[in-house]
Amino acid sequence: MAPIVEVEGLQKTYKGGFEALKGVSLSIEEGEILALLGPNGAGKTTLISALCGITTPTGGAARVGGHDIVDDFRAARSLIGLVPQEVALEPFEKVINTVRFSRGLFGKGRDEALIEKILRQLSLWDKRNARIRELSGGMKRRVLIAKALCHEPQVLFLDEPTAGVDVELRRDMWQVVEELRESGVTIILTTHYIEEAEAIADRIAVINHGEILLVEEKDTLIRRMGRKTLRIDLTTPVAAVPKGLAGYDLELAEEGAALLYHYDTQGEGTGITRLLQALAAEGLSLSDIHTRQSSLEEIFVSLVQEGAA
Repeated sequence: MAPIVEVEGLQKTYKGGFEALKGVSLSIEEGEILALLGPNGAGKTTLISALCGITTPTGGAARVGGHDIVDDFRAARSLIGLVPQEVALEPFEKVINTVRFSRGLFGKGRDEALIEKILRQLSLWDKRNARIRELSGGMKRRVLIAKALCHEPQVLFLDEPTAGVDVELRRDMWQVVEELRESGVTIILTTHYIEEAEAIADRIAVINHGEILLVEEKDTLIRRMGRKTLRIDLTTPVAAVPKGLAGYDLELAEEGAALLYHYDTQGEGTGITRLLQALAAEGLSLSDIHTRQSSLEEIFVSLVQEGAA
């Protein structure tokens, strides 16, 4: 698929010399979900703000749907929906009027059928005449998404959309995001919840100190960089790793009732066969063994630490 968002060497330097973006380049394909991950202050929100026309870049270029975000900003912005971190809604206004007003801001004509469809999709139809102040935090988040969708954007930016939302509602939001993608909307998601990216993203981009560290397919990234851990449950606990197993870099777990062995799935060999033979030679009896793959969170932490080194 053709890229719908193209970023080339984008820079943002604030007065005083702070570089929030240092030549960011990124290509986002139509219809995908891209998770943009990074620690606080990494440049995630600055990048989104630049693409959405909230802040003006000081260098580089970017296009949305082929429209330059500076020279042709009106056309570019009309293709974008933004769900910001902050919940800034008129507390005494009704839900349906809030969404209608946002559609009007983009010069779109009244379309009650579309408004109803969006509110139903976000489980807000029954709350359409409720005032914003009467809604829960999760429902207010849904109103923000409805506002972002009411002018029929092709690209949706979700900046920490589930911050402060309970786990159950967060999973409901994931389902909403997947349905939006199925309808053809391209989604760029920033999140502090790594499991969120692991659950719904097609690709992962990691940013730190205003620079993109990598952009890769989620599954490929986990396979390439993830380590596996073999957990060996012992019939009889041990006080320490036997000297004969010192070369395997084993960890004691569960107060000596288990041993952990880490290995690289991309290596020439796992060493598991030799390890099991060595365990038998030491007279250790096994009750169970099982493996666990490194999570995206562990990979992310590793990347950020490397980038800071």
